[in-house]
Amino acid sequence: MTDRELFYRYLGLPSFNPMGLDIIQAEGIWLTERSGNRYMDMVSGISVSNIGHRHPKVLSAIREQLDKYLYLNVYGEFIQTPQVKLAKCLSDLLPASLNSVYFVNSGSEAIEGAMKLAKRYTGRQEIIAFKDAYHGSTQGALSILGHEEMKNSFRPLIPDIRFLKFNDLNDLSHITDKTACVVAETIQAEAGLILPERNFLHLLRERCSETGTLLVIDDVQMGFGRTGTFFSFEQFGLEPDILVLAKALGAGMPLGAFIAPKQVMDTLAFNPELGHITTFGGHPVSCAAALAGIEVLLAENLLGDVAMKGQLIEEKVGSHQAVTACRRKGLALAVDLADSGKRQRFMEAALQQGIVIDWYLFQPATFRIAPPLTITFDEIDEACERLWLSLEAIQPLPNPPLKGREQVPFRGFRGKS
Repeated sequence: MTDRELFYRYLGLPSFNPMGLDIIQAEGIWLTERSGNRYMDMVSGISVSNIGHRHPKVLSAIREQLDKYLYLNVYGEFIQTPQVKLAKCLSDLLPASLNSVYFVNSGSEAIEGAMKLAKRYTGRQEIIAFKDAYHGSTQGALSILGHEEMKNSFRPLIPDIRFLKFNDLNDLSHITDKTACVVAETIQAEAGLILPERNFLHLLRERCSETGTLLVIDDVQMGFGRTGTFFSFEQFGLEPDILVLAKALGAGMPLGAFIAPKQVMDTLAFNPELGHITTFGGHPVSCAAALAGIEVLLAENLLGDVAMKGQLIEEKVGSHQAVTACRRKGLALAVDLADSGKRQRFMEAALQQGIVIDWYLFQPATFRIAPPLTITFDEIDEACERLWLSLEAIQPLPNPPLKGREQVPFRGFRGKS
């Protein structure tokens, strides 16, 4: 049997309609299929590969750690240099209060840990989240997921969960002295990249402080340079009580973390002891890769071009008549199609043009563009031309456009000399 046949025969799959690409090599922004076809990864494996696939410095760090040790013992028992160095590095990048890092395996597990920590520290039970928020798919994370269709089949879930409307200032009054924590994204990703409005995040922070409620910021998708700053909350002058990280944290390796003030985090160590435990969390190879990934982001100044690169993509792709709106923050874009019924056709056309894209979970007519931050300006040119041709496949221009009009087919638009 071929790998493709084995894939469908033996793997448990999350849907009956996977992309099904048989990738045998990945490098930078490029994915190579067994057939020899090459694809531009314009979603970074859903915001994981922020520094591209197989960055040489990350590979070197992994090889170096492989020569020392792999797994040793359950998390928190042995002193492991990659964990220690990574925790110190993250703390140095964060506000002074966020100085204790608990490493786990994924974003969902980090959310679980943050929820438990908030309950343990405050002694309260109620947790507040937002409609159309996505925080993972384990039982706890699913309980605060703000989309009924994705979780209704798995009820009953965790009790004492309340949902507010993102950007609704009136709803903030529901945060009270009975609320253990509010879990929020600074930018609602799976809702189609919904940005905060009307000073919403600052008022949310104030309300949490007034009521003694912990503010948990989920920076799993928008962290590590995606918005143009290292962490997305920096874009809004915000300081969380607990920060949740994953995806790009591991630079391609599985890793998550929740970070809090030391006096808050220490409450997981007693009454009961081992209040949160993980076997493989903070795997030393993943931590070594993560540390190298952070060094790449800083040393190569990848954050400096994020805004310009995102703007170039927005200006060209967003100008096509098949697109009704384009929302962006840094190198995260949400592009609304005029005809939601042509979603599948557009997806097929993009693959035919050698482009890997994806859709936002709660906005089926909105496609995601979130390429590696390492994408070059020449690669942006090529990606935009391919995306333009894909849009032409679902809604071609009635007549060839005149030179100088907004919808001139893409031919080498540059943002830099």
